[in-house]
Amino acid sequence: MIRPSIQARHALARLTLPVMVVAAFGLMLVGKVDTVLVERARVTMYDASAPIYAALSEPLGQMSKAVAEVIGLWGLRVENARLRDENERLRRWQSVALTLDAENQRLKAALRWVPDPEASYVTARVVADAGGVYAKAVLLSVGPNHGLRKGQIALDERGLVGRITEVGSRTARVLLITDMNSRVPVILESSRSHAILAGTNGPRPRLLYWSEGTVPKEGERIVTSAEANAFPANLPVGTVRYNANGVPEVEPDAQLRALDIVRIFDYGLNGFAAPEVTARSTQGRH
Repeated sequence: MIRPSIQARHALARLTLPVMVVAAFGLMLVGKVDTVLVERARVTMYDASAPIYAALSEPLGQMSKAVAEVIGLWGLRVENARLRDENERLRRWQSVALTLDAENQRLKAALRWVPDPEASYVTARVVADAGGVYAKAVLLSVGPNHGLRKGQIALDERGLVGRITEVGSRTARVLLITDMNSRVPVILESSRSHAILAGTNGPRPRLLYWSEGTVPKEGERIVTSAEANAFPANLPVGTVRYNANGVPEVEPDAQLRALDIVRIFDYGLNGFAAPEVTARSTQGRH
């Protein structure tokens, strides 16, 4: 086999770039002159390469699926480890809860405890942010013969929402715990100190008048008090959060910003009085 000399190889190397440039310009000129010819050539090249693409796409697709499955299996492994830890914690809490329940039953038997009657309730849908004299209230749609009355208590699946202040034939209005006219007797769950939950027309009501010698703690749970026979005891209300000014507020458990379905409970209480509407009751309305 005849091998080109070194000089010939150098000459060919120097000619490669100019030849490629000339060929590129030639193709551009051909494309400008005869677009139909270029389009046919391009389509022919696509037709010729289509079987190759089809042959390669299947193994590439299988490879992508395999990689996705491996990533998914790794995610499942992490998720399973997290769920095992969570289940272990729940088992420990279940053991504690069963022990406390048995102790509670023994204490109730010793005290001859008479349980409170089961409260009846009606489920209703929130249809609007009610206007009128209250800044923070919602309007409920209820059917005829609903049996609702003023003072009944509204809760969602998480906690206290408010109380009914107006009742119509097919609607009822609920004053939310965040309204300035709302006052709810509450208990600080850890210290058992009594306080008043006062609405501010903002997203968080404020704690007032807690017992002397106790201070609300950040993160402490708040539940209702049976004071004045206005609310039943131990309904979940929220959690203590201090604002930037060091004032204790309560982050409601109920989803007051996205209420959809609420339940109206009748606890048979008679200590409710409709709140007085102050001149500032509409402040903060949006």
